Amino acid sequence: MPLRARYLLVGPDGGAVSDEDFRGRFQLITFGYTFCPDICPTTLLDMAEALRQLDGLPVQGLFVTVDPQRDTREVLKTYTAYFDPRILGLGGSPELVARAAANFRVRYARVETGPDPENYAVDHAAGLYLLDKDGLFLRKFAYGTPPAQIAAEIRAYASGE
Repeated sequence: MPLRARYLLVGPDGGAVSDEDFRGRFQLITFGYTFCPDICPTTLLDMAEALRQLDGLPVQGLFVTVDPQRDTREVLKTYTAYFDPRILGLGGSPELVARAAANFRVRYARVETGPDPENYAVDHAAGLYLLDKDGLFLRKFAYGTPPAQIAAEIRAYASGE
């Protein structure tokens, strides 16, 4: 069964954002959360570097939170801007986030890390999803794929190779 790369989430300005909003651009999407100690920052650094290498090509970077309780619009906006202002942080209600994650087959789960209910981690799948200019899923880049490889493959898709 093919991946159903669809989402309806809330963007940095509070408005609805869907996969339809980026037609005409490639979409490079990752799921994670701002309290993530290692995987998410590394993935966003790689995404930012790939975007720099693709400067001039129509590519939209997106970071979808799997922790909508803590990752407010303001938190997401500040967090993603740290890596690259072109990366948009998307969130929404737990139901909207769960639906988007399910469409991309992203698994995530809250893990209690102590007696304080506000002190928790979120185990989640890692990697970058690439959608074409029509919003169709092209491929998933595994966690740790070098940014130069990501950029080269997106350039090849853009040139029709």
